[in-house]
Amino acid sequence: MTTVLTTSLLTGVFCALFAVVIDLVTDALSMSVVIGLAFVSGFLGSLFAQVVLGKGRK
Repeated sequence: MTTVLTTSLLTGVFCALFAVVIDLVTDALSMSVVIGLAFVSGFLGSLFAQVVLGKGRK
C-alpha cells in the first residue's frame, strides 16, 4: 500500500508542477486553485489506475 500511495503522491506533485507551467500560459484561475486541482486530479487518477490494474497487491 505504501508503494501505491508513494506513486500517487509523486504523480500529484508532477501534475502540480505541470499546472505551474499551464498557469504561466493562462490567467483564468488563481495559481493555488490550478495547483490544487492538478494535484488532486493526478493523485486520484494514479490511485484509480493502480487499483484497477492491480498494482500494489502482493
